[in-house]
Amino acid sequence: MNKSPDPVVSTEWLFARLTDRRLAILDGSWFMPGSDRDARAEFTRGHVPGAVFFDIDAVSDHSSDLPHMLPSPAEFAVAARRLGVRADDTVVVYDSQGLFSAPRVWWTFRAMGHPNVFVLDGGLPAWVDGGHPLEQGWPRLKRGAFKARPVPGLVRDLFAVRSVLASGDEQLVDARPTARFTGAAPEPRPGLRRGHMPGALNTPFTEVVTHNGRLASAEALRAAFQQAGVDLARPIVTTCGSGISAAVLALALARIGRDDVAVYDGSWAEWGGRADTPVATGR
Repeated sequence: MNKSPDPVVSTEWLFARLTDRRLAILDGSWFMPGSDRDARAEFTRGHVPGAVFFDIDAVSDHSSDLPHMLPSPAEFAVAARRLGVRADDTVVVYDSQGLFSAPRVWWTFRAMGHPNVFVLDGGLPAWVDGGHPLEQGWPRLKRGAFKARPVPGLVRDLFAVRSVLASGDEQLVDARPTARFTGAAPEPRPGLRRGHMPGALNTPFTEVVTHNGRLASAEALRAAFQQAGVDLARPIVTTCGSGISAAVLALALARIGRDDVAVYDGSWAEWGGRADTPVATGR
């Protein structure tokens, strides 16, 4: 297994570095379809001082009918520059739910060749609970200097996942709730079949996040994955509904030394929406 720094930072760590010019703070808040919450509006009402809003849906491949697929490297570089991110910046991402969508932004930067990126443990709720200040309004964006250098090993597409199922060379770990994984509960997006990819394992992302929106301890993370039958010494690909909570699992695995985990970008939004992909139900 690869050894890497902890992928999360504390609110105290961030507060002590707010004036660091080489720090880029991003609010990566995103909500599930059907939610009555507006991430942009909430950002204007209060965000970490100096933060800019990273719109997961806007910074995506608009030629795809799938939700928030990775944009091209060139498109991502333009978006990162517009947000003021520079090549040598330390990027810290948070979200307003504690730990939910920020890992997707973390993974996106890593997939685009920017490894110096971290997630704020506990997100905006932890920041507020710690008594730290908030800033209101929409900041004036500065111009950054960013060039994407894609890391293909951190991304899997439909063809690659088909190959994984045929060969068994990599483990598929699904982050969706167990009821959706087994097919007992419907998908939140209309038109998707129920169930999971044959042979996939299930570690719901809620199993790796504590009740207060923080990443579980390394010991608890190892136990959660091992209980689901995941061999932590073998290659792993994470998946979920649309590539959001799959990144939570990737973040959790990075905490225990597995920073080489790939995410299936299309996830169940792609797999469950096709008629030519096999689907299993139950455990």
